[in-house]
Amino acid sequence: MIHVFTFNAFAENTYVIADSTGRAAIVDPGCQDSYEQKLLVEFIGRHQLKPEMLLQTHCHIDHVLGNAFVHRTWGLKPHIHPGDLPDLQRLVTYAPIFGISAEASPEPEAWLKHGESLRLGDMELELREAPGHSAGSICFVNHNERWVIGGDVLFAGSIGRTDLPGGNYERLLGSVRNQLFTLPDDYTLYAGHGPATTIGHEKNTNPYFSD
Repeated sequence: MIHVFTFNAFAENTYVIADSTGRAAIVDPGCQDSYEQKLLVEFIGRHQLKPEMLLQTHCHIDHVLGNAFVHRTWGLKPHIHPGDLPDLQRLVTYAPIFGISAEASPEPEAWLKHGESLRLGDMELELREAPGHSAGSICFVNHNERWVIGGDVLFAGSIGRTDLPGGNYERLLGSVRNQLFTLPDDYTLYAGHGPATTIGHEKNTNPYFSD
């Protein structure tokens, strides 16, 4: 299963994924306040899920605001690409720029590496490195269920911004072409913001790839 919440002032998509036995991972927890935290806890309890991993597509502020809460509640520490460690560690000092406060995230429990596979019970996720929005953006591909959680690399009709630390426009375009557009057209793309789309739809209609 895969379920999306839209959290915080940045309208960030937080995902809960689970295998057939209820073993679950929380991807990019953006829950910022007690109401959003309650929604996450209630959903996990209602479906009798067992959170085992905290996964990050990347570590920009809107995707890690809930890390401390997830750690307190389920004892989980983030799995990240090492390229995004500086972003994770600057969370508390970066938050006031946006007029918000944030709790420090726990340090990473594990590193995510391109080409490796991650197992969550009977679910297997392929890890694809896709830098350009951030230095260490990672996409999680579920070939069995034909979907990918892509973070802020590619959106429905758009791409991730590249004017933040670690951003690079040409690298981002290359990541989309080489890591996402090489997937079959019918794979569903779950992005870090906005609605889901498909790989084929973005190949054919996304204005950044009209050439």
